[in-house]
Amino acid sequence: MPGTTRAHSTLMQHKKYRTIFISDVHLGTKHCKADYLCEFLKYNHCERLYLIGDIIDGWKLHKKIYWPQSHSNVIRRVLTKAKRKTRIYYIIGNHDEVLRKWISNYQLKFGKIRIRNEYVHEGADGKQYLITHGDQFDGVTRLAPWIAWTGDHAYHVVLHINTWYNRIRKWMGLKYWSMSKFLKHNVKKAVDFVFEFEKNLAKYCKARGYEGVICGHIHTPEIKQVDGITYMNDGDWVESCTALVEHHDGRFELVYWKDIDHDSEITYNEKNDKQKT
Repeated sequence: MPGTTRAHSTLMQHKKYRTIFISDVHLGTKHCKADYLCEFLKYNHCERLYLIGDIIDGWKLHKKIYWPQSHSNVIRRVLTKAKRKTRIYYIIGNHDEVLRKWISNYQLKFGKIRIRNEYVHEGADGKQYLITHGDQFDGVTRLAPWIAWTGDHAYHVVLHINTWYNRIRKWMGLKYWSMSKFLKHNVKKAVDFVFEFEKNLAKYCKARGYEGVICGHIHTPEIKQVDGITYMNDGDWVESCTALVEHHDGRFELVYWKDIDHDSEITYNEKNDKQKT
């Protein structure tokens, strides 16, 4: 697939990019792939790093504290990059929206990390790209927040069911199967939601003269044209473990950090439950 790279542990090399974009890490939840992200941040370096929302899942942490050592390690990796002169921008998402009430009055910074509601990135190609988490363009989140909360709960229920379902598949000698990915791509309302989300973003960018948008929110990595606007979604670190990278020559590419061994993830999550702090 053009514009994508699949990385494997046996071929790990340090790589340098102009910019790296990641989102939807959901630190503070059991399904976060923090160890994979730590590994990615160790081997991939950049001049600018955009954390495009839902890095820490405030919704879940508000209900119950879940914070294993691997989640702290992600924070340390990010702070180390800031210390080594990487310019880091934290774009607020709906799961960390508590920060938004401060944005209108203050230019927030956490150490050397700049916190913004949205930002405009000038690419090496000279084009202007809107950086936004994307939840403001999701009609459900914006107009009916209680439905968004319900949908988030349902998503985590699906992930939990999926874990047990794949235990049975493993016992039967079958490969991993993602229920949430199947629902996204095959349930009409889910497909329509993604389509409208992309169109809303494209319309907003056109009206303001941006040539592209880089976002997260819907956990679906993508690079494509939508109504003449370059639409790029960097995916997530719950299922796809993807990042969007910008090369120094201006090319954008999706990096699939690993083909996850989901069977080992079942054991890994159980181990983290015992080690959580």
